[in-house]
Amino acid sequence: MQEAWLQLQCPACSVAWEEQVSDLPAPETQFVCDDCGAERSLSEFMRTTRDLEVLQEFTDS
Repeated sequence: MQEAWLQLQCPACSVAWEEQVSDLPAPETQFVCDDCGAERSLSEFMRTTRDLEVLQEFTDS
């Protein structure tokens, strides 16, 4: 099985990065930006709608 990578972007400081979907918690989990310390729901860090859909599909299975 190929690993999926998601694009994340902090809504507070706009730093962008990628993470493997298997390394991320559920979308509603509180997530902290390593760069600025902003804490929000992981779903708010998803850069695109498709990234959020992939994360939801992965955590639902």
